[in-house]
Amino acid sequence: MKNEILKNLCYTELVYARINKKLGFNIDKIAIENLILSLISDNSSVIEKIGKNYYVKNYSEEISVTINSYTYRVITVNRF
Repeated sequence: MKNEILKNLCYTELVYARINKKLGFNIDKIAIENLILSLISDNSSVIEKIGKNYYVKNYSEEISVTINSYTYRVITVNRF
């Protein structure tokens, strides 16, 4: 499942601003994409599918990433 997500992951313009706001960052698109890739790739990440979304919980960074399971589009991130 992790490889499928990494292969198909995509973003909207709106989600870049949302990620910066939610995490308190001010980083560019490439840095955001690299951050999301590293969060998903990390061995401490757990992927769970609930309904139409994947929830990737990265326990080392304490960040969860919500991804649409049909389009593989990043929806949002949250700290926990």
